This record gives sequence, structure tokens and C-alpha cells, in this order.
Amino acid sequence: MNMELSKVLYLSRKDVEAVKLPMKEIINSLESMFKEKGEGRVEMPPKPGIHTQKDAFIHAMPAYIPAMNSAGIKWISGYPGNQKKGLPYITGLLILNDPETGIPIAIMDATWITAKRTGAATALAAKYLARKESSTVGILACGVQGRSNLEALSCEFDITKVKAYDIYPDAAEKFINDMQKIIPAEYEIVQTPKEAVVGLDIVVTSGPILKNPTPVIEAGWLSEGAFASPVDFDSFWQGDALREVDKLATDDISQMDYYRKSGYFSETPQPYADLGEIVCGKKPGRENGSERTMSINLGLALDDMATAPLIYKKAKEMGIGTELYL
Repeated sequence: MNMELSKVLYLSRKDVEAVKLPMKEIINSLESMFKEKGEGRVEMPPKPGIHTQKDAFIHAMPAYIPAMNSAGIKWISGYPGNQKKGLPYITGLLILNDPETGIPIAIMDATWITAKRTGAATALAAKYLARKESSTVGILACGVQGRSNLEALSCEFDITKVKAYDIYPDAAEKFINDMQKIIPAEYEIVQTPKEAVVGLDIVVTSGPILKNPTPVIEAGWLSEGAFASPVDFDSFWQGDALREVDKLATDDISQMDYYRKSGYFSETPQPYADLGEIVCGKKPGRENGSERTMSINLGLALDDMATAPLIYKKAKEMGIGTELYL
């Protein structure tokens, strides 16, 4: 075997972070990917997984984007109990393959990628479904996803006010202290979920994904003209609140159907569109200022495969990472 072809670049979490890939570049790459998806020019099976504990998952997420010359798989876990142990909720690895030979070319930590591309997907959905003048944001659950979603939204909107809610007040306080350094806006810690929803332009719920949640957001809380991004599936949202949304989208309808068969989304209406259909113009996004809109982004392997090659390319250019032999 050619020894060059048997080398793989390993990128630790510190390496991935050291690349400093800008959030705006991730959003732009996801927009290009979703256009390809909307035109049916990608390959992505629904993600299979194993479940070793209640509400925990380890998923295999393969995808191929021919236009980006990107193919690979992410092996990602989500364990809600980790937070009490001082461990991250989400951890995993991503493998990039050479589409022409199938040979692995990179192995990289997927924690940073998962956080950033999830926020980027929210911002992209908001670009098409939120009012362009949206400036106030509610964040419910102030962990990694609360941060990345707010960061991404600030790339597309002029954010002036943020209301933060978390069941742990210390988490909300740390969130505000951290985010003030990145996004200059007025911040407020609120004591109830309702205060982080009512009257705001954009609402993000980003807690753990639960199969049998006890949702707290009620019908009537989401304002006319507002956009919501439930990063945690429907864990925060009651059925009546979901049913009053005028336009409910998702990043992948077949994957949502797959989850329904597994017992998720029992109260969630069928989405009117796949985000790819909206981005490529096959279905409309927001059509007027009073529509309540929502995109339940499940998290796609395509998101990862639109992001990882950017990191790989920059890492090679910057001399970051460790070359290993297969």
C-alpha cells in the first residue's frame, strides 16, 4: 500500500478549536449543503443508534455530499447524567473519508463541531423563517447549545436583548457572563420558562433530548411573528403550543418519521417542509410578519460533513494535528 494513502490526520478537541473556524463560514457551508439536499443531491440514511441508559444515546451518522467532496461518519453520544459527573453531555468522534478511494483521511473530535453546526442550523433556519428585524432572543437551558445557538443567531441578526432561563440559576449567570464578552446586548436572567418565551422574536430551547418529557411551554406563549428552534426535539413544548405554530419545518422529514416510530414526537404535527426545500426555494419560508414559525432541527450527519472538511483543510494549511498510520 502507498504509505501516503495510509496516513490519517488526527485532530483532538484542542486541535479542532485551534483552527478557529468562524461561525459565519459554518452557516454559509450549511446553506450550500441544504441547497444540495433540497435538490436531492446528497446521501444520508436515518441515523441508527444504541441506548445504554434511559434518555442516553450513541448514534452512527454517515453522510455524503458530492458537491463538497465530503464523505464520512460521526459516532456521537448524548448522556444527560454526565452533567452531574462534571462530564460533557455530548461527546464523539468524526471520520472523514476520501470519496474516491474510501480511505480515511481524518479522525477528529466531534464535540466542538456538533455544538457549532447545531447553532449554525438554527441560524440558517431563522434566516428563512424569522422576521429579518428580529432582535430579541429567549434561551431556555444555558449550556453548550444555548451558547452556540446565540452566537450563530448573532451572525444573522442584530441582537439587542437576551432573556436566559435555566433550572440552575448559576448556569444562567455563567452563560450571561460568558456571552456578554462575545455579543454586546442587554441580558436578563428570568425565573420562569414563560418569561423566556413571551414577547420575544426568537426562542431557543436547548435542554437534553427526552423521550417522555414533561413540557412546560404552553399555547399562547410564543408571540405572533416569532420563530422558535427546539434543539431538544419537543422536550420543552406542549402539543397545543406546537399545534398553534403556522409553519413547522424540520431539517429532515424522513428522520423525524423515523423518530416518531421510535416513540418521539407523539404530540408534534407533521412538518410542512424540509429545511432543504425551503433553502432551495421549493417551498416558502416566512410569508408575512404575523406567522408563528418553528424549525425542529434533529441534527444531521450532513451538517457535520459540511463542517468537517473546512476544519480539515484549515488544519492542514496551519500544520495542526497529528499524522498517524492506519
